[in-house]
Amino acid sequence: MIPYINACIRAFAKRFSLSVRSAFEYLYRFKGISFLVEFYDVMHLSSIDDAVDDLIVCCLNNGGTLK
Repeated sequence: MIPYINACIRAFAKRFSLSVRSAFEYLYRFKGISFLVEFYDVMHLSSIDDAVDDLIVCCLNNGGTLK
C-alpha cells in the first residue's frame, strides 16, 4: 500500500508542479490520503493518472482548490 500511495503523491505533485512535501500536505489536509487508504483495494487496480483524477475530485469535495 505504501509504494502505491507514494506513487500517487508523486504523480499529484508532478501534475501540479508542487514539491512532494507540498503535495502530501495538500492531500492530507483535504482528505486525499484518507481516500487512498480507504479505497486502496479498488484504487490500486486503476492507473495512477486515474487515481490522481479521483484525488482531485476528492480534495475539491473537501475544500481543496486545485483543479
